Amino acid sequence: MNIGELKTLADNIREEVAKAIIGQDEIVDHLLIALFSSGHVLLEGPPGTAKTFLAQCFSATLSLDFGRIQFTPDLMPGDIVGSNLFNFQTSSFTLTRGPIFCDLLLADEINRTPPKTQAAMLEAMQERAVTIDGETHKLSGQFMVVATQNPIEQQGVYPLPEAQLDRFLFKLLIQYPDVEEEKKIVAQYGERSGNSKPQDFGIAAQADEKQLLAAVDVVKTVKLVDEVVDYIVRLVRATRETADLENGASPRAAVMLASAARARAALSGRDYVIPDDVKALAPSILRHRTLLSPAAEIEGRQVDTIIESLVGQTEAPR
Repeated sequence: MNIGELKTLADNIREEVAKAIIGQDEIVDHLLIALFSSGHVLLEGPPGTAKTFLAQCFSATLSLDFGRIQFTPDLMPGDIVGSNLFNFQTSSFTLTRGPIFCDLLLADEINRTPPKTQAAMLEAMQERAVTIDGETHKLSGQFMVVATQNPIEQQGVYPLPEAQLDRFLFKLLIQYPDVEEEKKIVAQYGERSGNSKPQDFGIAAQADEKQLLAAVDVVKTVKLVDEVVDYIVRLVRATRETADLENGASPRAAVMLASAARARAALSGRDYVIPDDVKALAPSILRHRTLLSPAAEIEGRQVDTIIESLVGQTEAPR
């Protein structure tokens, strides 16, 4: 596979998703970037904005093993990763695998379960493996988490631990549609009972595991020159040096930003990264890795506004 073929593959996936999802083009682009850079995605938005359906439609375009976990307050870690159960017939323990053993996992309403259960995802997201009773089990090499969550202001939600947030490549904010988009949504779904499935819209798989692995390899070949590397590092370090942020982004954020910038360049048909790739992705990569300082919080400032200001102040290579 070359970059041209990768771009064609991405365009086909976009077209399939657009059969059922109105608007959200930028969100779909970020999902593609995460897919081709082996990252995980956190979708945040109010209820009823099709977060779950978007994840389902995206997964329907891929010939991958799909799994789903509905996170609830009583969910236990064993419900996610599985457990060893004693078989009385054989007098031995047998591994019962949890739903995390899949290629693409939809973690629905992930912040409705306590932090102890959320922590069961840490090893899987970072190392693509889980440890059950001291034994490590490998997950799929294509393992990807698409998680949804409601805003923290909603009732019955728990904040995600910082360590878990840092393992998400993107945190994407899904907003309410504009007037014209909402009219199209009502016209398209008004006669449906609310249980629509991707198959109802004729969404078909456009890529198999072999093609996706080839696409990931192509993205790794995209050139990242020293000047852009320096720009990425300066931008990430700026989040740690400003007085407006209590916590800045980690070195992992810089690595992920570089990887995502490569994928964005490839999706644009380029075999090299430009500063605009970094600028476009910085907010969605940095917003969940930073924390407002008390002074900035009292002033009512927003993390996204501060990050946009840092992007504007950090000189980009010409």
